[in-house]
Amino acid sequence: MNNSKSIGKTIGSLALGALAGVAVGVLFAPRKGTKTRNKISGGAKKITKDLKRKMVEEAKDFRKTMNKGAKNLKNRASKLEDMVEERIESASSILKENANALLHLNEDHQIKK
Repeated sequence: MNNSKSIGKTIGSLALGALAGVAVGVLFAPRKGTKTRNKISGGAKKITKDLKRKMVEEAKDFRKTMNKGAKNLKNRASKLEDMVEERIESASSILKENANALLHLNEDHQIKK
């Protein structure tokens, strides 16, 4: 969730900076219209390239975070599976012991009759 807020703030900041730069450039440009438009176009291309690079970086960071989370979840699931197996084996062993004890009690009771 924080990553998406950070990405939104970054994109917003870049867009706002680009718009401000374009406005200031157009208002105070001492050049002809053609040269000013070429400069604006070049600036827009640079901003687009920088934004694309930033988005690729953010996507890579997000992917790394998700992979870490998935790995952690897989480890936890494996530990839980091991714990459940141990408890089932323990319960099974206790049930067998109790069943054997009941069988021996029943045999002892039948001999005494």
